[in-house]
This record gives sequence, C-alpha cells and structure tokens, in this order.
Amino acid sequence: MSNPQPAVAAGVDTRLADARRANSIRFLAADAVEKAKSGHPGMPMGMAEIAVALWTRHLRHNPADPHWAGRDRFVLSNGHGSMLLYALLHLTGYDLSLDEIRNFRQLHSKTPGHPEVGVTPGVETTTGPLGQGLANAVGMALAEKLLGAEFNRPGHAVVDHHTYVFLGDGCLMEGISHEVCALAGTWQLGKLVALYDDNGISIDGEVKGWFTDDTAERFRAYGWQVIGPIDGHDVDAVDRAIAEAKGEAGRPSLVICRTVIGKGAPTRAGTAKAHGEALGGDELAATRKALDWPYAPFEVPDDLYASWDARTAGAEQEADWNRGFDAYRAAHPDLAAELARRLAGELPANFPDLAAALIADADAKAETVATRKASQYAIEALAPAIPEMLGGSADLTHSNLTLWKNAPLLSGAGTGRHISYGVREFGMAAIMNGIALHGGYIPFGGTFLTFSDYSRNAIRMAALMNLRVIHVFTHDSIGLGEDGPTHQSVEHVSSLRLIPNLEVWRPCDTVETAVAWKLALESRNAPTALILSRQNLPFVPRSGEQIASIARGGYVLAEADGGVPQRVLIATGSEIGLALAARRILQDEGVPTRVVSLPSTEAFDRQDAAYRASVLPAGVRKIAVEAGTTALWWKYVGLDGAVVGIDRFGESAPAAKLFEFFGFTPEKVAQVARGL
Repeated sequence: MSNPQPAVAAGVDTRLADARRANSIRFLAADAVEKAKSGHPGMPMGMAEIAVALWTRHLRHNPADPHWAGRDRFVLSNGHGSMLLYALLHLTGYDLSLDEIRNFRQLHSKTPGHPEVGVTPGVETTTGPLGQGLANAVGMALAEKLLGAEFNRPGHAVVDHHTYVFLGDGCLMEGISHEVCALAGTWQLGKLVALYDDNGISIDGEVKGWFTDDTAERFRAYGWQVIGPIDGHDVDAVDRAIAEAKGEAGRPSLVICRTVIGKGAPTRAGTAKAHGEALGGDELAATRKALDWPYAPFEVPDDLYASWDARTAGAEQEADWNRGFDAYRAAHPDLAAELARRLAGELPANFPDLAAALIADADAKAETVATRKASQYAIEALAPAIPEMLGGSADLTHSNLTLWKNAPLLSGAGTGRHISYGVREFGMAAIMNGIALHGGYIPFGGTFLTFSDYSRNAIRMAALMNLRVIHVFTHDSIGLGEDGPTHQSVEHVSSLRLIPNLEVWRPCDTVETAVAWKLALESRNAPTALILSRQNLPFVPRSGEQIASIARGGYVLAEADGGVPQRVLIATGSEIGLALAARRILQDEGVPTRVVSLPSTEAFDRQDAAYRASVLPAGVRKIAVEAGTTALWWKYVGLDGAVVGIDRFGESAPAAKLFEFFGFTPEKVAQVARGL
C-alpha cells in the first residue's frame, strides 16, 4: 500500500503554486492601475483564483496563434477588470510585453482601459458596456453549435470548442442579460460556461439594496445548469465546477463563485472603494505584506512565468487539431475547403456574378414595390447561394421580410439559418456581434427602424469592432402611417448616420436595394444598416453608368435640361419619387433642375472632392428632401440652401395623408426651391 504523504505534499505544493499564480495576477493588476492612477483593481484581485482554474486547467488556446480556429473562446464581460485579462495574456505568453502592462490606459498602448478586439492579441471581443460581452458569448456559442452541425462528420469533430465568459453583478443587472440568457437556454448551448463573480459590490456599494434577484433560480428557469455557489477563491473548487459544466452537453452552465472584491487589500477588500480606484501606495504596500509578495512593482519571478507559460501546450493542442483537420480534409475535401473559406471571411468565388445578376434582374423587372420587399428579393437571390448568410428577426419576420423560401428555421435546441429572436432587439444585435466575431457566418437581423434605439449600443459596438453585421430596418419614417409617432422613426436615420464606421443605406427602389445588399455583404470591416420602406416606391429607370455610380453613395439620377442646373434636389428613399415629381414642375416653369439620389452619405463622403463637386456643384442652390430630421442635411445644401424635412414627431394617419400634412408634396418642394 502506497504512502499517502507524497500526495498530500503534492496537494499542498499545488495549492501554494496556485496561490502564487493568483497573486501574480493581483499585483500586475494593482501595480498597473496604481501607475496609471486609473482603473479597476477590485475585480482582477477578486477573480484571480477563478482565472487560475480556467486558464491553467481548462482553456484550450495557443498564445502564438490567437486566431487558431480550434481554440476555446474567452470573454471578459465585466470588461472594466481588463487588467485581469491583460495579466493572463502576458503571463501565458501572448505578444503583450511587460512594458505594455506598465503602459496600461495610455495613448496607443495595447492595454486600453477596456479590452478591445484588434488592439490586444488574444482579446476576443470589445467589452465594457456591461452585459454585452455575455451576449457576444451567447452568439459565439451559437455559431459554434451551428457550424459544428453543418460541418462535423462522424469521427471528425473539427468544430468543437467551449465559450467561457466571466461576468459580474452589473452584467446580470443589465436587461440584455435576460434577453440573451433566455435564448441560450432555449437553444441549449451546452458549450457555454459563465463564471459569475458574486461579490455583492458595485460602484454604489453593497448591491443588496438594489439587486435582490434569486440568480440561481432565474437561470434555472432559463434552462441553464446552475453550479454553486462555490468558494471563488478555492482553485480546486472552481476547477471541479468547470469540469462539471463541461460535462453537461444540453444546457449552458452558470457557475456562481462567491468572492471578495479586492481580495488581499487590508482596508479596501470587500468595499466599493476597491472597485474603480487605485489602491494607493500605502494600501498597495500593505497588500504586499498581507499576501507575502516580496517583489517590486511589475516583477514576476521566473519560476512563476514558467508555470504560467502556455505556449508549448498551446502549440501541441493546435498541432493536434491541425492533424485532425488534415484527416478531415482527406475524407471530406469539399467540406474542408468550404469551412476554411468561411472562417477566412471570404465570399464565394461566384459572388460578383451573383450580385451582378441580382442587380440586372432588378433593373429588368422594373418593379414598383416597397424596399423591404426589394430587400427580400435580394435575400431570396443570395442566401441559397451564400450559406454563411444567417438571418433572423426580432419577432417581425413577416414584416421585415428577412425570410427566404425553404430557409431552415432555428427552433429551440435545433439548428437552422433563420433565427426568431423574439422581442429582443438589443439581444439580437449583440448576439449577431458574437456570431460575426466567432467567424463562419454573416449575420443579419431585422426589426422596425424605430426600435433601432433598443439595438443602438450593440450597433455602435459592431462599428467599433469593424464587424460585418447587417441590420435590416424596415417601416421607416412617417411612411409607417397609422401606427403613429411611437413607431414613426423621424430621427433615427440621422442618428444612425452619426455612428462612425456604420454604413447606412436608404435605397429608393429595387436596384438601389440590390446594390446596398451587395455592398453590405462585401463590407468586411464595417456593419451596415439598411433603411427600408413599408410602402411601395416607384422604380426609377437608369443608365448602366448610373447603376455603377450607386456604390459611390450619391449620383445624378435625373439631369437638368441642358445639363446646367439652377437647382439641385437631393433625396433618399421614399422621397426620390417626390423629388422627381418636383423636378418636373420646376422644369415646366423654366428652372433647370437636377435630382441627386444620396442613399448613403457615408459612401458619398468617402469619394474624392472632384466627384462630390460634380454631383453637388458649387454655386447652385440645393434643396434636400427626406422625411426625417433636417440637421444633417445642411452640410450638403449650405446655408443658402434649404431642407424639406420633419423636426417634430409624427401623427397617426394613413401614410399618404401624413406626407401631405407634413408638406412632403411635389408642390411644396417646388415652392421651397422657387423661394431660394
């Protein structure tokens, strides 16, 4: 019979090693915040042991290849604790030097105040707006499930990884957490593991005064497996909980970890002051003494670096995955090539032909339909041939028209290519961000334009992260009609145009809509918002040159008689027909008038000055016409121009009556043009 003593000693040694690893996180975080005199030391100090358990015993990753397709995904939803992630990336061997840790929160560093994808190697998503990292993780886990169902074959599980997310009380207080966690349970995302930092503290103090939810029962009601509460400072307990979570195939798992915010700081631990303030020199020195950490600021002993280093293990894991993928390629070469293409974000080789045929067909048919219907025509033509298009709607599928014929519907725990998100606009938008971040799909989702307010922060995050996500916003402007001012989106187009790196398109007919869809799918580094009408809009005949110019965002749609305009009418969407009718009035009165279609101000503003001047010539009076707020248009018409718009909320009435009531008539536009 063997002597148990060595095992006991080994256990003691392991606990001591884990404690030192945890303290290396604590002090890198605290030292960086102290040097910056800015940041959040409390969460990294409180979640250190949880991080040790996940990153040394479970997380599959390769620091030398942060984009390896077979890696697990790690999301820090409580992104204010960014130094936790930076410490982990530095210690495990990513390209994040100690100088970058010292440069925390400084201009152009790789360690910004909140994690930013594309800035720091190993960061999977940009977090900070609480709850959205959790939503992104749900999207990543859904993408993994759907991609695995599509590509895995018996004996070849090439898509098979977990998504782990750290989150705090703030993430669970945000309403988006309810939206996305309910969906994660419904979809049975068994490879999603959330580790909840249950420390009872937020910025304002103890949360028991405003957060008394029974979190465990809430998540059980969603259909999650709930583990704990456990001691979040016991590495072995966290390790066992993660193993249990990984053993559950059908349900996502929430591990409730009871922790002390700022653990180790003698006077700050367990208090709100640990959340978002540097500890201060005296407190930091006392913390070093309390935790027996005899090292200088930013000093980590070589043996600790060696114990954290994940490069060798990561390289072996990736090599093993690559061998599996080589076997998959040998057995299923077409599938392997298709998966590689989609993970690389490349459109099918025949996409240019598909898009050209779509645009030519729209031009040939010359249909007068709502642009939401024109959008569906584009989806019908493209989605069957572009399998990475993953559609959806927030309970408005047959109004947004995001569905296509024979589209496989995602229902419950199943799989599919069209998702009913329910009445969850914000959750839908943030989940789509996670899907795009994972790779393999191009997500698009629909709702009414007025509800883009619900989605706005996730749209902004997509723009910040340069994600190819497509928002289908239908029922624009007062053209919505009888539903009234609550649903009439008079300010929303201008509001969306204010978001940097968001491509906003408000097409006027089937051809412009087809072009907008083509460009949205090609837009690898920016999200797109398609602004579409409920009501039918007349088809506008064009030359081939004009069709080619649509992609430039603005172009001459109808030239003035003689080619020298005295007036230029600028319009978008449903107001193009109005501008063309006003032009006829002015032309009959002897006023040569040009009509410019400007479906995308973003694309137009990127054109060179010569082109923009050729479309909107200097010295000619300009009138912008759009059934929305007027402020944006003055930069195009100038102070000597005019804008026909609406700077108040709408009314409840049929659309035709509303356009007349608010002055959107050819006669009114012509009158304004004359008045200049």
